[in-house]
Amino acid sequence: MCTGDCAKCLGVTLIPLAVLCTLANILLFFPGGKVVESNDHITDEVWYFGGIIGSGVLMIFPALVFLGLKNNDCCGCCGNESCGKRFAMFSSIIFAAVGLVGAGYCFVLSAFALNKGPKCNMNNTWTYPFLNGNYLSDNSLWSQCQSPVDIVPWNLTLFSLLLVMSGIQAALCAIQVVNGLLGTLCGDCKCCGCCGGDGAV
Repeated sequence: MCTGDCAKCLGVTLIPLAVLCTLANILLFFPGGKVVESNDHITDEVWYFGGIIGSGVLMIFPALVFLGLKNNDCCGCCGNESCGKRFAMFSSIIFAAVGLVGAGYCFVLSAFALNKGPKCNMNNTWTYPFLNGNYLSDNSLWSQCQSPVDIVPWNLTLFSLLLVMSGIQAALCAIQVVNGLLGTLCGDCKCCGCCGGDGAV
């Protein structure tokens, strides 16, 4: 597969993942699917916007860059026909690194939130009743959260989705780092004059 085609495929995949991560983070502001009386009742990690900023906004930029690589003008740079495409592929590595940082931020934050557990009402006190992820293997502990209703499966599901999707995003950005290096060295198979002017990688 051409490096440009590969980048476009990665970009197409990253955009819906970024949208889904953003939606998951937004839903976490409504524990159990309900509007809370106070912002203090929302799990602290939700306010760090891992899905909105990390896997959302920071992921849109590399995704758009990857999508645009196939349309980049590859010809006529400093007398070298393939220089423009090579530079574009090199710049994609930088944006892929930005995506890696964003996905990594969301991944670590989600893992920490899953281990810590949700903030909930326990005997009229809003606190974190679980320790070191003990509730993950023993769902009988979930009853300690008296409200919001179904807060434990709600947070568990959404943070798990963020963890998985940010992990996929990180993997895709890592692939683009390798793909970008190959594109920098060899250009794109459809780029005029790449790799010695024979038009093939």
